[in-house]
Amino acid sequence: MTKKPALLLFSNVLGDVKHHELFLPESVGRAVKGIDGLIAESEKGGRRFLSRFDLEVPVHTITLALFNEHTADEDVDFFLEPIKNDGERWGFVSDAGLPCIADPGAKIVRRARQQGIQIQVFTGPCSITHALMLSGLNGQRFTFHGYLPKRPEERGVEVKKLEQKARKDNETQIFIEAPYRNMKTLETLLETLSDDTLLCIAWDLTLPEQGVHTYTVGVWKKSPLPNLEKRCATFLIGY
Repeated sequence: MTKKPALLLFSNVLGDVKHHELFLPESVGRAVKGIDGLIAESEKGGRRFLSRFDLEVPVHTITLALFNEHTADEDVDFFLEPIKNDGERWGFVSDAGLPCIADPGAKIVRRARQQGIQIQVFTGPCSITHALMLSGLNGQRFTFHGYLPKRPEERGVEVKKLEQKARKDNETQIFIEAPYRNMKTLETLLETLSDDTLLCIAWDLTLPEQGVHTYTVGVWKKSPLPNLEKRCATFLIGY
């Protein structure tokens, strides 16, 4: 039976968990066995993803192409050539979570649609929705903002805007941060937000050391703060 050419968007686990079966559907493992190559955010992340499955060929023999924030827009077509020209099936995976969510994968999907390439999605864990579900904050109205500005003064201004929007529209504001900036961002939040604003911090989701706490900023200021250094964290502001 001839395989149909397609771009397969694979979900990935959120961290270095031992048993991926708890988080990824069986359909992912079955589909991975039929791919001709994998588009990944990093070589280490791509090989680790492949090594989780019982493949019919050695992991190192599967062609890997790296696509991340450093990839130029004019290079996007290169990744789709094996699918469009050679009729192959390629997977696309992020280092963690869902592709195209909080990463540049949307560029490939948009171009694939323009070229009429079949696209298939495999659902799985997402730190953004996991954090929202666990936070107790409004899940009817929410906005994900990606990363906040790097400059401290700009970050503070943006935090105040998010707080005002959360209060005015009763809308949960969600954002993430680079692990090495987590503590600086937390400092900005506690210095900028009003004491009655609700702040949820969720880290290491789905991992044994997972933590999720939602308190008013006033309570956070009086409580021991979590050590978020080099940990994957999601921040949520609400009322």
